[in-house]
Amino acid sequence: MARDYYGTLGVAKNATEQEIKRAYRKMARELHPDVNPSEDAQHRFGEVTTAYEVLSDPQKRKIVDLGGDPLDSGGGGGRGGDPFSGFGGLGDIMDAFFGAAGGGGGGRGRGPRSRVQPGSDALLRLGLTLEECATGVDKDITVDTAILCDLCRGAGTAEGGTLKTCDTCGGQGEVQSVQRSFLGQVVTARPCPVCRGFGEVITDPCRQCGGDGRVRARRNVTAKIPPGVGDGMRIRLSGQGEVGSGGGPAGDLYVEVDEEPHEVFVRQGHDLHCNFRIPMTTAALGASVPIETLIDGEYELDVEPGTQPATELVLTGKGMPRLRSSGRVDGRGDLHVHIDVQVPTKLDDEQRDLLRELARQRGEEVPTLATNGRAHGGLFSKLRAKSHK
Repeated sequence: MARDYYGTLGVAKNATEQEIKRAYRKMARELHPDVNPSEDAQHRFGEVTTAYEVLSDPQKRKIVDLGGDPLDSGGGGGRGGDPFSGFGGLGDIMDAFFGAAGGGGGGRGRGPRSRVQPGSDALLRLGLTLEECATGVDKDITVDTAILCDLCRGAGTAEGGTLKTCDTCGGQGEVQSVQRSFLGQVVTARPCPVCRGFGEVITDPCRQCGGDGRVRARRNVTAKIPPGVGDGMRIRLSGQGEVGSGGGPAGDLYVEVDEEPHEVFVRQGHDLHCNFRIPMTTAALGASVPIETLIDGEYELDVEPGTQPATELVLTGKGMPRLRSSGRVDGRGDLHVHIDVQVPTKLDDEQRDLLRELARQRGEEVPTLATNGRAHGGLFSKLRAKSHK
């Protein structure tokens, strides 16, 4: 079944070129990996881009309007199979119908394609510590990629070499063949196998790149990581991807953040969590104790007298920077400090005597069971009530 390219862009089948372009730009701004790094958004961005490329091409759009799919190599997606499968698929048939003067041959081809092609994007993962994610960092990374051939500067020819019109296709970049069908004669066009669709052949290719205009090499790139990035986010380095064939413009390099676990802090979005162990005497008496934060260094934490185990203290604005889609930082999250009261396990005789005296004075020599829910009818009260029924 043919894909619904109009539905993907949310436009009507009679939409104008400007309406299609506006719809694509709006969706691309929302789904671009720089704005929305989720996997679902990246998948949708690819679908939207493909739909725009198809509908902005008049020839491909005609195929879609006839019920076919120009990107389906198997044919037009009709029921019961493609009746033209023996003749190169619906895409070739439509090329013949709309690119030819008639069914008898003499078709008008699409012409040779340029040797200069845009380069591909590249993706690599970069391990960062939590501190680097919080403060931002400039990272020097090494990438294996395609760069411009420094011998021919992208031309693909050796010094003194020239480009010669292809004898096989006559410079058209494609060869045509005529086949018979129940519709009559059908002209199909395919890229020339000799010049690969360029219409010209290099008489003396560059000995370093073999005529491609680019070579594989390892180079260093500096990635500027902004404060507040997180695991799975991608930073786009424009023009740092692979150089295109024929010296074409380079693609982009995407650096995906791989955040490493921290020994002390656990990250949840923009907030940080940590456990802070204090002696039971500090919990009982209270104190101002130093604590090491992730970004701001040492901070005096106020522990109130009578602080209980598992108490959570929140330090506002001591968490991770909030990174907006525009790349700027807008405030910071919080640091959640979870108090762990440490009970001593080794006491000398004098310490035992002191604790016994304290217990005597507080009337705590003999522990008692807590009266759960006595005032408000807690769990034990409900269980007792059921047992008496």
